[in-house]
Amino acid sequence: MNIHRVKIKEMLTACCFLAPSLIGFALFYLIPFGTSILYAFQDRLTAAWTLVNYSDLLSSLSFQKAAANTIRFTAISVPLLVTLSLIVAMLLNQRVFFRNWLRTAYVLPLIVPVASIVLFWQIMFDWNGVFNAFLQYAGWSRIDWMKSEWSEAVIILIYVWKNIGYNVVLFLAGLQNIPEQYYEIADLEGAGPIRKLFGITLIYLTPTMFLVILMSVLNSFKVFRETYLIAGAYPQDRIYMLQHYMNNMFLSLDIQKLSAAATLMAVCIVVLVACLFLIERMFRSFME
Repeated sequence: MNIHRVKIKEMLTACCFLAPSLIGFALFYLIPFGTSILYAFQDRLTAAWTLVNYSDLLSSLSFQKAAANTIRFTAISVPLLVTLSLIVAMLLNQRVFFRNWLRTAYVLPLIVPVASIVLFWQIMFDWNGVFNAFLQYAGWSRIDWMKSEWSEAVIILIYVWKNIGYNVVLFLAGLQNIPEQYYEIADLEGAGPIRKLFGITLIYLTPTMFLVILMSVLNSFKVFRETYLIAGAYPQDRIYMLQHYMNNMFLSLDIQKLSAAATLMAVCIVVLVACLFLIERMFRSFME
């Protein structure tokens, strides 16, 4: 009985400490999202229950373009970010000069305010910016970066620059947890760098790799802030994302269609995350 009472007391104490966070999460996330799900199934004029919001959404050319751009951006930027992060982490894991300073430099974008980031990239890619000044100096014509086909490449560059530091830190932690004896045994057996990379490094980095991919995918949906501040509410067609579509629906007070788009986006993210966890679980069972 005493042990049972102690467990109940510990549980109540834990609930008391967690209560403020749980209440805040419910008030600002769970309840609004639940309300938006209800709005997604209501008619805009009559408030009757209907699926017309989803049918209108899926037939909307603007939504189709935003969804296609978001999928393409994630499909290009996430593999690029993960690959570059792994390469940089492997380099920093070696005994390179100024290693600690380089680690600090890669983490800096995580703590820099978004407004400062936007100001920096505006200076770089403005019509009278740094890159156009170099092009003009080299004898080439200027490029309107954010209103041309180059706009997607600019956003991918900003996304990689902003998030590479976080992934490098995760990969470094994973690399430093790999026992050095494995590499020493591989050297004795005459294994080359490629064999050690695929036979040791990537195998033992698999849990970290799944975490990095998951965080990179989630962060790819947050690039709207930088895109909106640089290119505005109606950017070039290639960088018109789902968040732009939902933001424009909010400005036009089309709450039902906005809620339907948000719900559909949330479902897609949940399915994607569930697939990643399922793949990780299958890989761990295979390795065991």
